[in-house]
Amino acid sequence: MEKLPQNKKIILFDGLCNLCDSTVQLLIKKDKNDVFRFVQLQSELGKEITKYIGIDTKSVDSIIFYEPGISYHLKADAAIEIAKNIGGVYSILSIFSIFPNWLKNKVYDYIAKNRYKWYGKKQSCMMPTPETKAKFLQ
Repeated sequence: MEKLPQNKKIILFDGLCNLCDSTVQLLIKKDKNDVFRFVQLQSELGKEITKYIGIDTKSVDSIIFYEPGISYHLKADAAIEIAKNIGGVYSILSIFSIFPNWLKNKVYDYIAKNRYKWYGKKQSCMMPTPETKAKFLQ
């Protein structure tokens, strides 16, 4: 997709989820090297990207880590890759890579399934502040 920055890593997230929103805000603060760009899964660009890389958003509706032209990661692997890219204390989460995908994703799916119940749901997607607007694509 030609409109995506090739030198940035893209995090597609559920724009209605309070847990996802809080996580994005944390990532923006921790992204000291300006590595990440963010796209809401519900946006037109989010839909274009998921279609382009062949992901059914009915089965993955919370997080996708996409490196344009290189690879993408889903669910628990996406969270682990994001933590590795942040570095510092967060890179310790890469220890979960030793577990098989079925186990990591079982835990991930349990959290994802309950995220609205535990953290709440927005009525509409968040609007970035003027300070963070450059971090969001679309």
